[in-house]
Amino acid sequence: MSPEFLLTSFLIIASPGTGALYTIGAGLARGPRGGLLAAFASTLGIVPHMLAAITGLAALLHASAMLYEALRLAGVVYLIWMAWQTWRDAGPLRLAPAATVPTARQVVAAAVAMNLLNPKLSIFFLAFLPQFVGTGADHPLAEMLRLSLVFMAMTLAVFAVYGLLAARFRAQVLSRPALVAALRRLFAAGFAALGLRLALSRP
Repeated sequence: MSPEFLLTSFLIIASPGTGALYTIGAGLARGPRGGLLAAFASTLGIVPHMLAAITGLAALLHASAMLYEALRLAGVVYLIWMAWQTWRDAGPLRLAPAATVPTARQVVAAAVAMNLLNPKLSIFFLAFLPQFVGTGADHPLAEMLRLSLVFMAMTLAVFAVYGLLAARFRAQVLSRPALVAALRRLFAAGFAALGLRLALSRP
């Protein structure tokens, strides 16, 4: 495993994005278990994109403008919906007392959906993984699978840290209504910005 792959992967995973934002929000909304659930679900959501890159389906998605646009627009709509739900303090990231926290199913379903509906991930892995497969590799598909598993493990570890760190501050946050309101608006704005970025993106 090359140090370049590990470093590049870490920088990509640790950078702000839908998964990181969602996992931090879940840690605040649901505590340590919510943060870990969101980390796991966000990692699970990238599996189809990696498999698409390995099997060549990502190339088909890239070549089919209609299919790509349909998936991209669905992703935009979902992120805007998440922004609206968060703004209203509803949905899987609502900051509420323990009796009304989102269910585990809500947390997992939302995280998986956000990644599944982002076609940029498939295109990213299609371009990213082959760079680290040696031209003389005996089994290039097996090597891409190995790299994918390492990327997934790193994603789970980094996001778990995000979720657990956020959960440590849950009690302090919920005890300050003004801070809760400010964070709710901040998360809503973050999802809206990510939706706008996806809307303006091109394959």
